[in-house]
Amino acid sequence: MTDTILLAIIVIPCLVVAIVFHEVAHGLVANMLGDPTAKMQGRLTFNPIKHVDPIGTLVVPGALWLLGGPIFGWAKPVPVMKNRLSNPRYGMMAVAAAGPGMNFLLALVGAIGLGVLGSNGVDADSLVANGLFYFILINLFLAIFNLLPIPPFDGGHIVEGLLPRSAAVHWAKFQQVGMLVLIVLIAATWVFPQWNIIGNTIGLPVEWALEKYLALTSAIAGGGAPGA
Repeated sequence: MTDTILLAIIVIPCLVVAIVFHEVAHGLVANMLGDPTAKMQGRLTFNPIKHVDPIGTLVVPGALWLLGGPIFGWAKPVPVMKNRLSNPRYGMMAVAAAGPGMNFLLALVGAIGLGVLGSNGVDADSLVANGLFYFILINLFLAIFNLLPIPPFDGGHIVEGLLPRSAAVHWAKFQQVGMLVLIVLIAATWVFPQWNIIGNTIGLPVEWALEKYLALTSAIAGGGAPGA
């Protein structure tokens, strides 16, 4: 029980920071490109209370954690008015890419921090070292998960912007069932754990990215990086 509580103390703040920064990044880029909606609604804040979604931020990550699955979640989407953007089509792509981009950046910060700890001889089992490792892992998972080319994920918006306008119209309609795809994916992960759906899809690029980030950590630490 003590180990479970300790893991929660490590993981929950990492997940909250990753999700909140992801959403704020969307709003900041939208504001820069001409849509101040998120700013007007007070969503350009790092106060987690403004962004928490009871299901996506609490219930889903908690259930996945208890079931031993990969931990991920989402916050209340930052409002973006596409038509307010200076260039709606490509502006929306930039807004969508900002969220995963922020998570990749946060993972980089975590990797550098973990390397600095290692270079100073910090124990690999320390709370701070483990916290940074999970911070890197969670941010990479969120970035890659959100880049899935399925509306309404960020990857879906990026694909829409890349498609010819005639095809993009039909692709946008797919958003109506995109959330259903997510629900089915989560349900299948719970019902058929032996299939390892997440591990065999998103898990592979996450492992590849984690290896690259930890290589940076090891280089900074001089080969003695702490972490799980």
